Amino acid sequence: MSGSVTENALGTFLRDRRMRLDPVSFGFPAGRRRTPGLRREEVAQRANISPTWYTWLEQGRGGAPSAHVLDRIARGLMLTDPERDHLHILAFGHPPEPRYRRHEGITPRLQHVLDAMPFSPAIIRTATWDVVAWNKAAAVILTDYAKLPKERRNILRMMFSDERMRAKQDDWHTVARYVVGAFRADAARAGAGVEIRQLVEELSARSPEFKAMWDDNEITSTREGIKRLHHPALGTVDLEFSTFSVEGRSDLNMMVYSPANSEVREQFRSLISSAC
Repeated sequence: MSGSVTENALGTFLRDRRMRLDPVSFGFPAGRRRTPGLRREEVAQRANISPTWYTWLEQGRGGAPSAHVLDRIARGLMLTDPERDHLHILAFGHPPEPRYRRHEGITPRLQHVLDAMPFSPAIIRTATWDVVAWNKAAAVILTDYAKLPKERRNILRMMFSDERMRAKQDDWHTVARYVVGAFRADAARAGAGVEIRQLVEELSARSPEFKAMWDDNEITSTREGIKRLHHPALGTVDLEFSTFSVEGRSDLNMMVYSPANSEVREQFRSLISSAC
């Protein structure tokens, strides 16, 4: 790679993305163009910035743009979320501040990943701990979320308002405190300011226990650990769990539970198979 390209990676990336766009699809005349894609002044028009300044930016002499201006350019170039992240990394050396966008559901491909684990309960939850997908094992061992209306598929709502959920926990108070701390960390990381505030206000009004835990300002992580569960058919079982971020979706995490020993594993297989 040449030194000029290395020194102006931002400009190279902008020019590459600009030249991939079809002018006609953006309402610009095709006409005679020396190079494919949009002209620099057309990108500047779409981003509502100076054509001269945008030209300098591509040439590596425009100075560092603000994050707000960079986002306008990203929208003007119709960049995907990963491309926008890369643009910020090139300009500032780090990804952009989290920008939470609530999505409904998941892709069929991600559901296939869940279903490929027939004997390991697995769920997909949002930054505000709404469960948006699960596999058969999760329905049998944890909760049959399909039987719940969407607004009740929130782990915190269940934790603090559902007596059945409380009864399933070996040490409800410790688990609840752990969940509240992890929820705080996840929502802040995803930039879910408005959404977290609404849910916190709702839960604080409903549950003095939640309000006390929230006011303690503890931060925890749910990356991995052991969960002891009281199951109506299996009795008390120990589950190992791990949490994985979903690539390209800062609002989603996958939680996968595995039996902690071979005895529980066989119990899971028998119960889940009989439920199919």
